Amino acid sequence: MDERAQSQITQMLQDWSDGNRAALDRLTPLVYAELHRLAHRHMNRERAGHTLQTSALVNEAFLRLVDQKNVRWNNRAHFFGIAAQMMRRILVDHARSHLYAKRGAGAVHVSLDHAALASNETSAEVTALDEALSKLESLDPQQGRVVELRFFGGLTIKETAEAMGISVDRVKCEWSTAKAWLYREMKFSNDGEL
Repeated sequence: MDERAQSQITQMLQDWSDGNRAALDRLTPLVYAELHRLAHRHMNRERAGHTLQTSALVNEAFLRLVDQKNVRWNNRAHFFGIAAQMMRRILVDHARSHLYAKRGAGAVHVSLDHAALASNETSAEVTALDEALSKLESLDPQQGRVVELRFFGGLTIKETAEAMGISVDRVKCEWSTAKAWLYREMKFSNDGEL
């Protein structure tokens, strides 16, 4: 998305925050397409036969975003950062309900690479990642937020820096450190040893 389009979205978000309902109507098709792209990215990592469809994830996330009260949208990155939180919660809730139905399903090893934290997650992996990320957030909230924005929100390094109000170099450092910590944490929780 070019800078002009990003700027237009930011202006519409701010207008919507100011109570302009028409801004939301103009904004919806623009952000919906981006939300669909993000949701599709997440759903591609899910197991075959996943019962939650991409459109359902987008619709649920969008409904939760629209229902937000007293939110002052700063910019596009802020909006998609909140969208990342919503998608994370939806996917984790869905995974937990799936695990609950299976009773006793265990976590499996999740590989980390330079591009993403995991691929082909199962419900157990999603919940294990969420638990590890929650632990990381309690130890280092900034690293937890970077992971959430990059992994669940699909934001670039630059967009993450903008959303968090920190430098690009800081995001790169936090992202690298957080991935290493999560890898270690998930390996430990799956193997029971280092």
